[in-house]
Amino acid sequence: MGDRYDVVVVGGGAAGLAGALALARARRSVLVVDAGEPRNAPADGVHNFLTREGTPPGELLAAGRAEVTGYGARIVRGRVEVAARDDAGFTLTLDDATQVRARRLLVTTGLVDELPDVPGLAKRWGRDVLHCPYCHGWETRDRRIGVLATSPTGVQQALLWRQWSPHVLLLIHGAPQPSGDELEQLAAREITVVDGPVEELVVAGDALTGVRLADGAVVDLDALVVAPRFTARAGLLAELGLTPVEVELGGHVFGTQIPADATGATTVPGVWVAGNVADLRAQVISAAAAGLTAGAAINADLVAEDTREAVRERRHRVATMFTEQAWEQRYASRPSVWSGRPNPQLVAEATALTPGRALDVGSGEGADAVWLARRGWRVTAVDISRVALERAATHAGDAGVADRIEWIHADVREQPPAEVGYDLVNAQFMHLPGNERDVLFARLAAAVAAGGTLLIVGHHPWDLRTSINRMHLPEMMYTAEELAAALDPTGWDVRAEARPRTAVDPQGREVTIHDAVLVARRRS
Repeated sequence: MGDRYDVVVVGGGAAGLAGALALARARRSVLVVDAGEPRNAPADGVHNFLTREGTPPGELLAAGRAEVTGYGARIVRGRVEVAARDDAGFTLTLDDATQVRARRLLVTTGLVDELPDVPGLAKRWGRDVLHCPYCHGWETRDRRIGVLATSPTGVQQALLWRQWSPHVLLLIHGAPQPSGDELEQLAAREITVVDGPVEELVVAGDALTGVRLADGAVVDLDALVVAPRFTARAGLLAELGLTPVEVELGGHVFGTQIPADATGATTVPGVWVAGNVADLRAQVISAAAAGLTAGAAINADLVAEDTREAVRERRHRVATMFTEQAWEQRYASRPSVWSGRPNPQLVAEATALTPGRALDVGSGEGADAVWLARRGWRVTAVDISRVALERAATHAGDAGVADRIEWIHADVREQPPAEVGYDLVNAQFMHLPGNERDVLFARLAAAVAAGGTLLIVGHHPWDLRTSINRMHLPEMMYTAEELAAALDPTGWDVRAEARPRTAVDPQGREVTIHDAVLVARRRS
């Protein structure tokens, strides 16, 4: 992949890996930069993740990394120190000074849990110091649970945890005293209010056994619930102009997150966020879902950009592909472009004709003209490329028919053939924009003598349905019936067919393709 990627994902947790997986499966080039500091590392297991209930966080991440790299994405350990945006995307500088380029950026750096300043509390975070009942409630069911009230939301926390255990205490620790209504609710749910503050945790062996209050009393507990302040890891995003917003619950600010729409798109074009950096409440499964959503949105955005670029390139190609310069470059790029064999439909139609004067338009390297000359025809061969005509003349000389062919360098759109009588006019696979094609083919028809034959062969539009390698220009392809409609039926005997033949596609498979074949004889 080098140092250029469709998407760089910053953060290798559930959100980042899910986004990377979706993008890698969409055949995008993806780099995941992961600092290796998962927020849930202290936890014994991941919960509420359907089919993965209780899986250790490290095990879940290892499986996720294997899946992501299995689809071709790359994961590196490190930090993004600097991020800069320009018209072409993003330049990211990692902590080892490596620089990478990205068309899009997915940031899933999560959040930081800012814990209350109580001695011993941080060491037991994620084990028996908890905050989320949906993550740990079942594991602490029916045990002694203390809720450390550091804000007015402590009452709601205690009432919520009461669902899992009848032994819940509300420890007042810097929070205002509950109101009368709140005290009634707590009493109704048999939740005891304990005045604090809490001075330290009491631990025996490797287990929490209680908390010590400021007055020296010890309250026996098996688990302590706290309300951290959730702060988005958004330093990288600040460099890109994104500022976290405060999130309130019950009038109390309990954290910050980066604002984004439902897909994770931020106000900075090309930057998406997912997981806890954008949603403080997200659990592992919802973070993964957000990563998937963001990954799909990023891919759709890239598809739109790829399509705009493809349209621009196509317009440029169509505008330049028929110029003399373009054909000279094509022929000069290789020793030979065509097989050197005459086109099969020419052989099929001209073998039984009486030789006379022939016009071969778009003669290329001369295979058709030489074949006709060998059969006794006098040929006028026209092509836009001097390189092709030089090769064709050499071919004719080697075949001993140089004196039977006149080579003319011309752009037949600007220098159409004169309306003189040719016994055969041959145009093989000349695909031009519709109006130019109609004008040219009309001039070719006018150049056919009475009793002469007009043979026009092209790639049938059906070929675009196959895996054969065709330039995708459907507006320049045609059916023989479309060409026949332009001929006066009173002056021509016409056969218009889609003739099948076999070919080998780029994967080596044999496929059936069709030539649009117009064979028209001018009536005498």
